[in-house]
Amino acid sequence: MNETLILLIHCPDREGLVASVTALIRGFAGNIVDLDQHVDASRRVFFMRVEWTPRDAGPEAVGRFEETFAAQVAAPYQMHWRLERASRRPRVAVFVSRYGHCLYDILARWESAEWPIDIPLIVSNHRDLEAVAARHGIRYEHVPVTGATRPEAEQRQIGLLHEAGVDLVILARYMQIVSPAFIDAMKGNVINIHHSFLPAFAGGQPYHAAHQRGVKIIGATSHYVTADLDAGPIIAQDVATVSHKDSVEDMVRKGRDLEKIVLARAVYAHLRHEVLVFDNRTVVFD
Repeated sequence: MNETLILLIHCPDREGLVASVTALIRGFAGNIVDLDQHVDASRRVFFMRVEWTPRDAGPEAVGRFEETFAAQVAAPYQMHWRLERASRRPRVAVFVSRYGHCLYDILARWESAEWPIDIPLIVSNHRDLEAVAARHGIRYEHVPVTGATRPEAEQRQIGLLHEAGVDLVILARYMQIVSPAFIDAMKGNVINIHHSFLPAFAGGQPYHAAHQRGVKIIGATSHYVTADLDAGPIIAQDVATVSHKDSVEDMVRKGRDLEKIVLARAVYAHLRHEVLVFDNRTVVFD
């Protein structure tokens, strides 16, 4: 199959943007296979994702395209942009604590080749899921974290990520806060999942608190991690209805199902280079 390149752009909105981008791709004998765009009218910002197959996808040819695009299109239009190869297999590390439902789902999507990724590393502050990693032949690193040892533990984690050449970290119900230094080390490529009760039902037993309050919907949110804890750009969300008939155990089961699915949607969109972040919000092309 021909190599596919993906160009992601955002810039101030003005006339001629689409024509300028597509004309340059055509000038390099590229065939556009998918194009999506959006204009935020209130902020006058243009967003675009274009997927295309070049006649020559070799490093030199792609390098020439990048140089020409930067000079002739990106600079005049004040574009923020990046070019990705669809064939590149990202290296993913999964961080877990004691809950395994999201980890099992990730491993199933990886083993079934639904996700074209490599998972060289699982990191945890507990040993509960070590046997799961062993069954899948994945390196498992136990890095205990306490208030006193957090800086040293995080430095070890960052070292492990660099050693394994990790591109993306998935916090699969990892019940620890990560620092700005950790996020910077991963260039912001850290995705988290949590229940949508935050901040209304924060704490260690959100489903118990929500059950006591008599909520009628529960949900899950997956987002990029920023220094502002759970306030990072949201990638995916979903909800499920509950009623007075549901016990706490029913709500936990429904909530965990949502967490798995919402996290998977967010990660898949990231892997397909369908997400653009601007001003702590996301544009998710589909």
